[in-house]
Amino acid sequence: MRPTTPYVVAAGIAGCLLCFAQTIPVPITGKLYNTAKQKLLDGKQVFSFTQSKADPAAYCEYAKHYDFTWFEMQHSTLEFRDIEAMIAACPAAPAIPMIRLPDAQEWHIQHATDIGVLGVLVPTVDDVDRARNAVMWARYPPYGRRSSGAGQASGIWSKISGQPYRTTVDANMLVAVMIETPTGVANAFDIASVPGIDVVFIGNNDLSQFSGYPQHSPKYEELMQKVHDDVLRAGKIFGQASAVYYKDHPLSKDAKFFQNGPSNDGWVPPAGRGGRGVNPLAPPKGEEPPQ
Repeated sequence: MRPTTPYVVAAGIAGCLLCFAQTIPVPITGKLYNTAKQKLLDGKQVFSFTQSKADPAAYCEYAKHYDFTWFEMQHSTLEFRDIEAMIAACPAAPAIPMIRLPDAQEWHIQHATDIGVLGVLVPTVDDVDRARNAVMWARYPPYGRRSSGAGQASGIWSKISGQPYRTTVDANMLVAVMIETPTGVANAFDIASVPGIDVVFIGNNDLSQFSGYPQHSPKYEELMQKVHDDVLRAGKIFGQASAVYYKDHPLSKDAKFFQNGPSNDGWVPPAGRGGRGVNPLAPPKGEEPPQ
């Protein structure tokens, strides 16, 4: 019988740990300091503003009025140091910092969590592998494989919450994935069923583009309905990137998570930001649906 080398044993253990990390849900006890996630767990809708430029003063003003900040890194030139500086400028702002990343790579997610975000938003998720990666790198063992790093996150959230960051952040971290293609729609239940995924939401404009169906057309509505049904069947939170769906739509009562939308206190952004001064439900500039 061929002897088992230490390297083979170590690889087997590592593989088991990886599986283990991907299948353990995070227990939530007590009230969260991620107030946006707490609202979602309470069954309420949450709205954001999109920050796509390095502007700490503007960020701190907007962050007074919304549930969370949608820092845009998929379709902007923002860098992690830009977002780090904005979070540091007003760390106790009511809007919880979250980042839409371009992918689910380890270094992107670990940079994001180390600078202090409490939400990781991953676009164009077509299968469970990408969803698992989003969870795996966003949380510490045993719930994921995030490693310990020097960043401002621990200092900010320990001070704000009065709780130790390392033992509380996994419950407070929100992991959200976007369904934006027919392939993602087909796999929506499996994606939503990945332990550790908190929110599954539709990227409305890209789903229209990838499917070829105009928004509000019967075929498009069928795709939305399937995602909605699969996400709720998996016991997860359903959302829509487009805030126009937050009311007056058959799925509005179950849609909880949105990019942009109305502020919490009636504040309206200045005009000139993608038309949002006129219409707070408008998507960010460049992400408008085709005419």
